[in-house]
Amino acid sequence: MPGNSAPHNRLVVLEDHPLVRDAMVSLLVPHLEDVVIVYAGDSIGDAAIAIEKQGADLVILDLDLNDGRSPVLNAAAMADLGVPVIVVSALGDPGTIRACLSAGVLGYVSKQARPDEVLHAIQAALRGEPTMSPEVASALLQPSDDQLNLSEQERRAMVLYASGLKMESVARRMGVSRTTAEEYIKRVRAKARKAGTPVPTKTDMYRMAQRAGMLP
Repeated sequence: MPGNSAPHNRLVVLEDHPLVRDAMVSLLVPHLEDVVIVYAGDSIGDAAIAIEKQGADLVILDLDLNDGRSPVLNAAAMADLGVPVIVVSALGDPGTIRACLSAGVLGYVSKQARPDEVLHAIQAALRGEPTMSPEVASALLQPSDDQLNLSEQERRAMVLYASGLKMESVARRMGVSRTTAEEYIKRVRAKARKAGTPVPTKTDMYRMAQRAGMLP
């Protein structure tokens, strides 16, 4: 009957290298049921337009799109559209990984992973399950140098805000009010000031987070 057809797996593939992009699509189409590629390219803006018109069930994102934008902002831009995001990227330093997870990324897979591992991660993400490849998990085992004793919420607010997100976006990503997000940032600044490393500007906060291994 018409109403019993399986739903599409509507995918967005954001990758700037055409060969890698084509290989990703070629990997997915034979192995996922009822796949629709909503967008495949290297433009965050074009991907957002395609998602608004057709919807999407998952964004597969390469962080290095050579578009001059922060990788974390690209991840947050897609997550803000309400679509699950999984990163498949060669960028695997702990700061980048932690920042992207704070921005709402559901999974993170290294391009060094085997094709079957990438496919497994994407299938898990389509089910709403967080996932990451062993290489990424190993990178996260490296401790960040957080000397301010920030709470988890304070750390996340700092990472998002210092990455370039506006306060409204920080609040939305954290699921809190703008006032609460502002309070977290005030606490970060107060702790930094008390530690003798004041961060009056967003740039200062970024540098502090970068030194602590929380941002790339």
